[in-house]
Amino acid sequence: MPDDVKRDLEKKAEALVDAVLKPNHVKPPPEDARFNYIADIYTQWYRNYFYFCARYHRPDPAASPPSFEEKFARLAYVGNGRFNLSFMRHTRQWVELYTDLPVDECLAAVKDDPWFQP
Repeated sequence: MPDDVKRDLEKKAEALVDAVLKPNHVKPPPEDARFNYIADIYTQWYRNYFYFCARYHRPDPAASPPSFEEKFARLAYVGNGRFNLSFMRHTRQWVELYTDLPVDECLAAVKDDPWFQP
């Protein structure tokens, strides 16, 4: 993957996380927390895949580990500055919804399409 494509995706994805995803999904811990809750949203690379991830905290003091990560969106580089976009299904399998999209269209889908919400 060309470095300029990688940097462009990272910059735009971090802006999306900071401006939209965190404000909409990361809230202070509930006072009577009984259920897992989102504590952070971030991005990460693994090989040619770029992931949007949510870190969940478990309020139960006996929980081990006290938090866990769930990936909720994946961009797979396919060449020429374009990506395939997938979401994680409840069966723990990736489902590819969009193919051969430029970065801006992928990020718009992560922002607006309910399939890509944490």
